[in-house]
Amino acid sequence: MSSRRRFIKESSLVGAGMVMAPGFAFDISGSSQNDKLNVGLIGAGLRGTNHLQNLLLRKDVNVTAVCDVDPARISIAKQKIADAGGKPPKTFGKNNYDYRNLLELPEVDAVVIATPWLWHVTMTVDAMKAGKYAGTEVSAANTLEECWDLVNTHEETGTHMMILENVNYRRDIMAVLNMVKQNVFGELVHFRCGYQHDLRGVKFNDGTTAHGKGAEFGEKGSSEAKWRTHHSVKRNADVYPTHGLGPIAVMADINRGNRFVSMTSSASKAIGLHNYVVEVGGENHPNAKVKFKQGDVITSTIETANGETIIVTHDCNLPRPYSLGFRVQGANGLWEVDGNRIYVEGKSEPHTWDVADEWLKKYDHPLWIKYGEYALGAGHGGMDFFVLNSFVESAKAKVAPPMDAYDAAAWSAVTPLSEVSIENNGAPQDFPDFTKGLWMKRKPYNWIKETY
Repeated sequence: MSSRRRFIKESSLVGAGMVMAPGFAFDISGSSQNDKLNVGLIGAGLRGTNHLQNLLLRKDVNVTAVCDVDPARISIAKQKIADAGGKPPKTFGKNNYDYRNLLELPEVDAVVIATPWLWHVTMTVDAMKAGKYAGTEVSAANTLEECWDLVNTHEETGTHMMILENVNYRRDIMAVLNMVKQNVFGELVHFRCGYQHDLRGVKFNDGTTAHGKGAEFGEKGSSEAKWRTHHSVKRNADVYPTHGLGPIAVMADINRGNRFVSMTSSASKAIGLHNYVVEVGGENHPNAKVKFKQGDVITSTIETANGETIIVTHDCNLPRPYSLGFRVQGANGLWEVDGNRIYVEGKSEPHTWDVADEWLKKYDHPLWIKYGEYALGAGHGGMDFFVLNSFVESAKAKVAPPMDAYDAAAWSAVTPLSEVSIENNGAPQDFPDFTKGLWMKRKPYNWIKETY
């Protein structure tokens, strides 16, 4: 059987209901020793350690290998595994490519990749070529070529990868998805989303305080400031689109009966990061001379094959409270996360918002109702419980995950397409059809009925 045919066959198995399988998760696991998944961790920084802690809570997972180029992070990971009663993992970190030796281990079935963005595709492609089921942190890719690398490698090898977009599993998001699937808002028309998060203390961090307040990045920076800030220096693009776009793409059935068709983007001036450096480091700090290319607010508008529009906003360099700015709007009403409000024609008082709480409670996802108490300690309000559970159960069953290589490519393509559009005064950019026409035949994954 060819890789392409094998992929189509395996993808059809998603409806078998294995992908979330919460009954097998964490301390409520009923899995036998023979059902255990052997997982390798590539990247043991703050995010990787969070994944490790959640993996160690599961009875159906062995963490058999850890890779990181920082010996201190390896030591932390080994201690956590020991504290959880696990066997000492094999460790790798001699150089940037030592992870490839981890991928050769027969005692590794799947890998979780939580490294700086520029390594995601290289490591995911290598993992799929090695026959390892790959869970990849966001964003999954940086260029259109990398997006195609994910798709083409998946199709050539028949091995799956999952983009670990945890916001898709946020409780209010899953409740609104439930509403969408039950047609509460009617035919969908318009969406808004984004990543609106003051990250100045992440992009400049000298390690002297817990929440930044340094003016250093790059070699002198600490944690994500070592690598993340360079993107703001070099790229005028929406470099982190998937937290907002992933949930909206699922609601709009992207790659499963619908697809992104085109996009235009614009960027504001760039003053936020410079002002921050001056504020915390002074006008004479060397980084006060750095010219940041990324506009402080980047706005992209996507058109879909089914006629919806999606506004995506990236806003991380200015002072502001956190919000992903969700709006889901249809012919019969809409939900907006900011203001915690809903309006449904015929149900709400005319021209008057309802507080969303009662609606979200009424349509609370069955998965959250049943397993929310187990999820809340898993990080990010419980989202990490469900996204990791989906990855583990998909890998154990060797089936396509609910967020696959095509989704990783489509959602991540916003970055390079926004960059080109901005460079060309907002010129429309065509989205590649990463499914090569299969979006017309692929059935939407049923997040409501197939997640038990």
